[in-house]
Amino acid sequence: MIYYETLSKDELKNEIEALENRYNAFKGQKLKLDMTRGKPCSDQLDICMDMLDIPAKDLRRSADGTDCLNYGVLDGLPEAKALFAEMLEVDANEIIIGGNSSLNLMYDTVARAMSLGITGEIPWSKQEKVKFICPSPGYDRHFAICELFGIEMITVDMRQDGPDMDTVEKLVAGDEAIKGIWCVPKYSNPDGITYSDEVVDRFAALRPKAKDFRIFWDNAYCVHHLSDKPDMLKNILTACKKAGNENMVYMFASTSKISFPGAGVAVMASSTGNISSIKKSLTIQTIGHDKINQLRHVKYFRNLEGITLHMKKHAGILKPKFDMVLEILEEELGGKGIASWNKPNGGYFISLNTLDNCAKEVAKLAQEAGVALTKAGATYPYGKDPLDKNIRIAPTMPPVEELKKAIEIFAICIQLVSAKKIMEIA
Repeated sequence: MIYYETLSKDELKNEIEALENRYNAFKGQKLKLDMTRGKPCSDQLDICMDMLDIPAKDLRRSADGTDCLNYGVLDGLPEAKALFAEMLEVDANEIIIGGNSSLNLMYDTVARAMSLGITGEIPWSKQEKVKFICPSPGYDRHFAICELFGIEMITVDMRQDGPDMDTVEKLVAGDEAIKGIWCVPKYSNPDGITYSDEVVDRFAALRPKAKDFRIFWDNAYCVHHLSDKPDMLKNILTACKKAGNENMVYMFASTSKISFPGAGVAVMASSTGNISSIKKSLTIQTIGHDKINQLRHVKYFRNLEGITLHMKKHAGILKPKFDMVLEILEEELGGKGIASWNKPNGGYFISLNTLDNCAKEVAKLAQEAGVALTKAGATYPYGKDPLDKNIRIAPTMPPVEELKKAIEIFAICIQLVSAKKIMEIA
């Protein structure tokens, strides 16, 4: 491989001509390839279809006799709580079971704080200003919640072991308007980073100026491993209890990418004090979520071991896709000094950085060749990547042959944009 910045103008011209020929050949195929969202593919959905074969008679009543067809049990069946308590390493009385979407639980939690406040504090909507810390690159739907409610977002850099905690600690200790921080602590979206024990302990030991500050711990990929040697994440709720901050964290997860995205089960975990407070408003908000679906998941997975074995099937489908993407990136871009990317051990994404001020143009070229990517800038608050360089790759949904073409086109676009940029300043 040749480092692009060492090429002469004539060599760059030749490289650009060759890349344009490859690009136009793909463009002529009039492809329509989608890598915009991290959705499970059809093969992943198929491996759970037998969950729907559980006899109806087995889904009528829970272990304590509750009729799952009727109203009631607003915070979740006891056996569903037990299953998710094992998965999240918390106690069953620290669990609330929701509908099919953990995003919905996060939205509700923010909305509740805005309208009702947190544990006796003034509702956020009645405070002069509300701010959230947003480690970036991060999850665009977290940022969208803040933007919808008019919450000011503060970008903090992600490092290889988690957010820049020096900055986080300084910000929360000095500004009472900072009420929360978004975290995807394991196989983060999009970087694939798992927070180190030190970072988790520093989160637990935070001393925020705002009494109603909360860590929104979106553990979406807690069991989504790609190898037999998964990353290990220290338990944040246990660490918070040890640090005397047990009320400071809200944990979220779901089976959306374990069973069915449209018919999974979402869960929220927190201190018993927080759970008790939230349940007071739940008695008005709902009569209870889908208990049949909760029981269906319990009957199917049974326990954490069942979930772990099932996730190995997912890994068997996804790992070859991730390996192929990484192989093509290395073949096309390695050693050229124009891009860097992570090699995740789990999760749903690969995060790639182009040269500064190139990501939008890369995404535009890819779109024109028939490859839809997550919008450049989406991984930052307000959709504004300050260096215009981060692009989230979502390899999970496309079939292998489509994915191969999409990544080849993507890599050609990176090289083409990079070569032209270097040519301009040479």
